[in-house]
Amino acid sequence: MPHPDPALDERDRAILKLLQQDGRLTNLELAQQINLSPSACLRRVKLLEERGLIARYVMLLDEKAVGLPGTAFVLVTLDQQGRSALDAFEAAIQRHPEVTECCLLAGAADYMVRVAYADAADFERIHTDILTQLPGVVRVQSTLALRTVKRTTALPV
Repeated sequence: MPHPDPALDERDRAILKLLQQDGRLTNLELAQQINLSPSACLRRVKLLEERGLIARYVMLLDEKAVGLPGTAFVLVTLDQQGRSALDAFEAAIQRHPEVTECCLLAGAADYMVRVAYADAADFERIHTDILTQLPGVVRVQSTLALRTVKRTTALPV
């Protein structure tokens, strides 16, 4: 378990936990759940936003419902690891909505990319027309997820 931020008190932690569970809570609902006045609650939320603890508010879609039931994890190796090569790859990967996550790695591969796809033909298209065509790519190694056991965007606070 991570060390708690000493600047966060229990009410701040409660706000963060509740908003991670349901970002659509109204300020009044949030205030009631943590036993604060609406104005004090709003003030705390604004401070958490200003401090950068709340990065943004988003809606999470169901992959299957939008026709993208497949998830692949792709290890990408580049021909060079210099700053310009990394920058070129990272700029290019941003343009592809099929890529839902991309992480720079320490290890044998340079990046791990999470891809959402519709079916085998769609994944082949992504592999052939997108991933292998990105700047500097010399190798891709794909692993297809059979089933998601746990997936969360919530951080332990």
